[in-house]
Amino acid sequence: MQKKSTTKIKKGLELALFLFLLVVLWQILYMLFVDVFKIWKPYSAPSPAGVAFSFASLLKSGVLLSALLKSLGRGVAGFAISVIAGLILGILIHHFSYLNRNLKPVIMGMQTLPSICWVPFAILWFGLNNSAILFVVVMGSAFSIALGVDDGIKNVPPLYIKAAKTMGAGQGDLYLKVILPACVPSFLAALRQGWSFAWRALMSGEVMSSTIGLGQTLIIGRDMADINQVMLVMLVIIFAGVVIDKCIFTALENRVLRKRGLM
Repeated sequence: MQKKSTTKIKKGLELALFLFLLVVLWQILYMLFVDVFKIWKPYSAPSPAGVAFSFASLLKSGVLLSALLKSLGRGVAGFAISVIAGLILGILIHHFSYLNRNLKPVIMGMQTLPSICWVPFAILWFGLNNSAILFVVVMGSAFSIALGVDDGIKNVPPLYIKAAKTMGAGQGDLYLKVILPACVPSFLAALRQGWSFAWRALMSGEVMSSTIGLGQTLIIGRDMADINQVMLVMLVIIFAGVVIDKCIFTALENRVLRKRGLM
């Protein structure tokens, strides 16, 4: 146990050192290309110092925290809807061969469509409000989850299903007590991927809305020609996405794998 803790501390220090070196390299490049060679204009290139100042300013005014919380709220709500829709759709395309043959290729095609493509539909159908943003999030992640659920069910050992049928399990019990529990690791992987799509789709939806959020804060930075604010919001988006992925989905996956003796 102590060895694992020491290993985690070493990895954390290694990551912190790597990020520190990246920031130092970033500052050196900024000074070279902006101050020394004057290849870049100061307003067109972000700097660590400028991003730090923007962070302090937005944090002091409460704008950054408010935008982050609003975005997380929308992201969680849209992701929850996507999970329900994706789970139902995944089970349907697996259970019915007709849907598997004809609907699954359509879903795979829809999944390759960038989330920004749904923005015009969202505006025309819902207007510039939260419903439009949630629509973009759901359309951006539900199909990914559905495909992941279908693949997870396919990977369930046939012996489990045969044994359950031999003991008289009906379709409902077969899914609830055998298939779905057996494909939990694959389902968690699908949720993890679905969250990444949902988080990206959320930003696509928020940039076209006037409501408070990280996307809108990024657009305000663009309109004010404040490249440091734009860079700051991008870093916050990345940080929030990584933290949620590591603290929730990775932790859940590791717990399930350990519980099943796979880790």
